[in-house]
Amino acid sequence: MKTTKIQEGKDLEKKSSFSGSLGFVLTAAGSAVGVGNIWRFPYLAAKDGGGLFILLYLVLVLTFGFTLLTTDIAIGRKTGKHVLTVYGSISERWNFLGKLTFIVPVIIMTYYTVIGGWVSRYMAAYMVSGTKTVAQDGYFISFITSKIAPVVFMLVFLAITTLIVYAGVEKGIERFSKYVMPTLLVLIIGVAMFSLTLTYKDSNGVVRTGMQGLKISLLPDLREMTFGKFLRILLDAMSQIFFSLSVSMGIMITYGSYVRKDTNLEKSIWQIGFFDTFVAMIASIMVIPAVFVFLGMEGMSSGPSLMFVSLPKVFEAMGEVGRFIGFAFFLMVTFATLTSCISILETLVGNFIQVLYVSRENLCLIIAVVSAVAATVICAGYNILYFEISLPNGQIGQLLDVMDYVSNSFLLPLISFLTCIFIGWIVKPDLIHDEMQAEGQTFKSKKLYSFIIKFIAPPIMAILFFQSTGIFKF
Repeated sequence: MKTTKIQEGKDLEKKSSFSGSLGFVLTAAGSAVGVGNIWRFPYLAAKDGGGLFILLYLVLVLTFGFTLLTTDIAIGRKTGKHVLTVYGSISERWNFLGKLTFIVPVIIMTYYTVIGGWVSRYMAAYMVSGTKTVAQDGYFISFITSKIAPVVFMLVFLAITTLIVYAGVEKGIERFSKYVMPTLLVLIIGVAMFSLTLTYKDSNGVVRTGMQGLKISLLPDLREMTFGKFLRILLDAMSQIFFSLSVSMGIMITYGSYVRKDTNLEKSIWQIGFFDTFVAMIASIMVIPAVFVFLGMEGMSSGPSLMFVSLPKVFEAMGEVGRFIGFAFFLMVTFATLTSCISILETLVGNFIQVLYVSRENLCLIIAVVSAVAATVICAGYNILYFEISLPNGQIGQLLDVMDYVSNSFLLPLISFLTCIFIGWIVKPDLIHDEMQAEGQTFKSKKLYSFIIKFIAPPIMAILFFQSTGIFKF
């Protein structure tokens, strides 16, 4: 009976694979291109002096980002396993790392659909109400503290995510990504180009232009730079790697397990990194000049409230065209959030298929119900379950912020550190080299990869972890 059950599980696993390298690259890039690119990247760039943050981020993507992304995808394809069992299949003593990593998408799934509901609500508002309503002071707070509306939009967003994953890897996730990612790219380039044409004269007669905003977003600002400030910007750029590339959370291991052996992994990984970084850069060019033109330097320092509070005021200041631009922007963000949420749900489904041997369809429905309950609790964190707590990184947070801190600020650096130790010093980088060179492929960045994962990444990850836990303060 047990043998039959295991065989059924293997049969279920065989159904999941990408049709080719294009489908894999677009789907993986879709996972990487999320709220972190269009929301978090621009506000960090604005906060951290524009060009300096971007320059550091580019260096880190080409080194740390490539190394972490290569590790996840290569071990996924090599073992054919998902994150729960992947490390244990290589070394039984390190099976705990898979379980630790799996906690990340479990936690993220509880609140990512809530954020998806927020951006969907804004997209709908621009379609129905226009710019004045959304730009009102208190609009965002009024919405998220409501007991019904956030839950309704979250459930709609979750239902769409579930339907796509329910359809499978090739017919659902890959097909969706092939249509949505080019559309997202066209939208974001179009709005970015429009942002650069903006001109505004404030009440003091000062004229600000989009090109001036572009200059601010790209040129490094080294005034009043100290070592501590530089280190904070470096750590911000490093933490953005996790958000941008979906590394160290099991997602890319899952997608790697679906990749065919004849796919050139090194080429695909560079393509994923390029696509993701390109979108982040264009998002910065799209957001920062527009905010600078209408809100000045004060608007540049608005931080996490940039997308839901500052940008609606920017769209209102644009006049009639602001309604269209606002709708296009939040449509982009909705697409980006959806592709990321799909990858999170697929990670949960793919892992449970391997350990429970339950069909994809049944698992999608079960996980969707559990996620809906958990996300409803997160929504309640802004009304009936509201509280404020001081987090180790110095921030004040509510329930969603606590979940975000545990998954992204605490677990991700820790998991990355342990992964680098495991690959760099326990099983050795040759494990990754062999997989990257499978089917006669080349691995031109082999020396770079080995050097970073053994000597550079571990101490940087340790510092990032200690900084996020409040042990180190800069």
